[in-house]
Amino acid sequence: MINNIRYFFEKHGFKVSSRIGDRLGIKATRIRLFFIYLSFFTLGLAFPLYLTIAFFARIKDLIYTKRSSVFDL
Repeated sequence: MINNIRYFFEKHGFKVSSRIGDRLGIKATRIRLFFIYLSFFTLGLAFPLYLTIAFFARIKDLIYTKRSSVFDL
């Protein structure tokens, strides 16, 4: 099953990895692994950044509340 999925992506992927590999002199499998690791790494960095921004947005909402009128003081 995994080989069928791999074959499908290799056949219909326009051989981007192999073109890059031919130009740089690297195997296409190494380039595919690099892209896989890069995608996991960037997702790993984006998630803590998202949580940090959400935390500070929540703190800002708790500190600065919008008042509807002057009499709400």
